[in-house]
Amino acid sequence: MLRTVAAASGLGADEVEQTVARTLAFMRRRLTGDYTVDDFGLDPDYIENIFMPIMRVLYRQWFRVEVRGIENIPTEGSGLIVANHSGTIALDSHMVQVAIHDEHPAQRHLRLLGADLVFKTPIMGSLARKQGATLAANPDAERLLSGGELVGVFPEGFKGVGKPFSERYKLQRFGRGGFVSAAIRTGAPIIPCSIIGAEETYPLLGDIKVLARLFGAPYFPVTPTWPWLGPLGLVPLPSKWIMEFGEPVETARYGSAGADDPMLVFDLTDQVRETIQQTLYSLLMQRRSVFS
Repeated sequence: MLRTVAAASGLGADEVEQTVARTLAFMRRRLTGDYTVDDFGLDPDYIENIFMPIMRVLYRQWFRVEVRGIENIPTEGSGLIVANHSGTIALDSHMVQVAIHDEHPAQRHLRLLGADLVFKTPIMGSLARKQGATLAANPDAERLLSGGELVGVFPEGFKGVGKPFSERYKLQRFGRGGFVSAAIRTGAPIIPCSIIGAEETYPLLGDIKVLARLFGAPYFPVTPTWPWLGPLGLVPLPSKWIMEFGEPVETARYGSAGADDPMLVFDLTDQVRETIQQTLYSLLMQRRSVFS
């Protein structure tokens, strides 16, 4: 089974054997407890040996992600990646993690900020912690940024992921700019990230609100394949993705006191949002088709 999964990710014969050996070694460390996690629950051993190999199959073979502007992400020190959010099921956040880890020379880990619901959901919450995610709250964001980490935030939240397909690539509200104040307080640069392709993975045609309330979810999606095809409806459509990281917006010059200036926070939030929106329009004009 391990060889089949490894081969599906495009690995050669030697790489398959190495992958199998690494996976068995990982399982041994799990049994013996020979691994570490940080204060937030980040599990580097799990990320390198389980999470990344699985996500790479989607990243390389399924979505064929094209990355631009990776040089705008700092090689070391803090940075706040701010991206548009879409796709009904939030695969975009994981694809950004893979892009930064695999395409950046420093192979950096992206620490995602997630909604309360993520961490309240059984299994999902535990896995999110292992992958380096934490609650989307300023204290956690500032602590990570102060520690020199790369932090990723998707300010649209569920409003972006759960918007109807008719509103694709139209950014939703960015909230009250909490991510900007965290960046200013810690002097971290803000790097806008624009993603196209995710909107077409699960085109949201409808929302069954009664079922959403029943399951305590923000929405219950109806797509061209879900729920009509059952479990097969969870397979994302193989859209072609383009991901562009824009030029950093420097915040250090404002000083930590700038985080308490509501007009400054509003202006920077609007600047970042407008940059992402205009880049989305530009990328859409460059795209040949949805699936190639």
